[in-house]
Amino acid sequence: MYAIIKTGGKQYRLGIGDNIRVEKLAGTKGDVVELSQVLMIADGDDVKVGTPTLEGGSVKAEVICHGRDKKIRIFKMKRRKKYRRTQGHRQAFTQLKVTEING
Repeated sequence: MYAIIKTGGKQYRLGIGDNIRVEKLAGTKGDVVELSQVLMIADGDDVKVGTPTLEGGSVKAEVICHGRDKKIRIFKMKRRKKYRRTQGHRQAFTQLKVTEING
């Protein structure tokens, strides 16, 4: 059994017991988060597809930890103009473990 959900502007394919990193969500370590934007649920040959989301579909996941990814360097330069800009960015994430799929 698996589900396709949407969170943080991205789509993820999840099964029970999967660990995923999503955009930062509210909650502390050990909290249960309910992801309600379920696009599709498949259980063998039984497939339910939403238009665009399923009514009553949800995925429950436990928050494992919060963190920040590796630093990304952004470098802009225009040749012969003495223009250089360096910027860094670290994206925040939440690590989740899927515990239940309802649909």
